[in-house]
Order: sequence, then C-alpha cells, then structure tokens
Amino acid sequence: MTKQNMGSGILINIPKIIDENGRGNLAVIEKDIIPFKIERVYYLFDVPSGSYRGGHAHKRLSQFLVALAGSFDVVLKDNKNTKRITLNNPTRGLLITPGTWRELENFSSGAVCLVLASDVFDEDDYIRNYDEFVLFKGR
Repeated sequence: MTKQNMGSGILINIPKIIDENGRGNLAVIEKDIIPFKIERVYYLFDVPSGSYRGGHAHKRLSQFLVALAGSFDVVLKDNKNTKRITLNNPTRGLLITPGTWRELENFSSGAVCLVLASDVFDEDDYIRNYDEFVLFKGR
C-alpha cells in the first residue's frame, strides 16, 4: 500500500487484484488501508456538469473518497494552504482528516464518488461557513 501526503489529505493506493483470466479486476479496501472503522458509506452520482459539492469541513469525522467511475476534483484547504487533487482512478483514494475544508467540483459525465466515513451523519460535526472554519482553525 502506498500513501502520498498531500498536505490536508493523503492519497492512498488501493490494492488491486488482477484476474489472470481477463474477467476484470478487483480493488479491496480492508484492514489497514484506511485508519478508521467504517461507520457510513454513501456515494455521489448524476452530478450535473458545473455543479459543486462539499463546501464544508468536519470537526471530528474522517472520510475516504474514491472515484469509482469518471473523475472529479477535490479542493482541500487547511486555512493556510489550498491543494487541488483530481481523483480519476478506482484504485486510488483520498483520505480527508478532520479540520479540512473540502470542495468537490469538475465532475465528469458519469462520475461516481464513493465516500467511506468514520461516523454516522451528525449535523453538529459540520462547519458549513468558511469564516467559521477559519475561526475554528485558529484555535
């Protein structure tokens, strides 16, 4: 497993099993691929061209994003740095840790974004206003 630190996010290669009979490949996320127990799974799909998702941070929640199909950009901000990461490979995921502002944009036609989350939905964990995020990070 290869990890590449991208500042506010970590790109992680997902192990791929190649079928020698040409029946397709299998990618596996288990054990120590991501550093948290998965409590919630959801996916974004049919995102219209030009649409924007995200636009928030989490106080405690970690997430692991994978482009199962197509591509999209993830813009990460930690109050000091901004990093744009394109996800376009189902064997590479992006770990986003708590206290990181994220925006998802530039969805290709047919893109599917899988999200594995460390906890169930909790509205109190969200920071949905960027000015509040800056104050939160100033702590």
